[in-house]
Amino acid sequence: MADVTFTSPKMAKDLTVYATAGDCHTLLSVAKAHKVPIEFECENGECGSCSIQVVVMADIPMAIHLTEKEKTVLRLSGKISKEQIEDAEVRDMPPPWRLACQYIVRDEDILVRL
Repeated sequence: MADVTFTSPKMAKDLTVYATAGDCHTLLSVAKAHKVPIEFECENGECGSCSIQVVVMADIPMAIHLTEKEKTVLRLSGKISKEQIEDAEVRDMPPPWRLACQYIVRDEDILVRL
């Protein structure tokens, strides 16, 4: 189980929910299931409207996999750099921004800033 804490100025207070690791749900689907007011449009990783900041709370983050759509959309929007993409792929360093519709919740606690 992973604790996923959502925080946003749009929310009265932070919300922590439990996500079952390995169930392959995206962060967007977890947010929607708990009525977290996350912005989204296409749900396919092409528009970038669901970009969120993710902070991994573990000392050693799990391997981070960025989809090709995430790399393209986040890079073109200026949210992540070429170097941050390389760090994620080569050094397993989590990038500061992700797309909620592409991010698969792992078995690690995270803080999500909307």
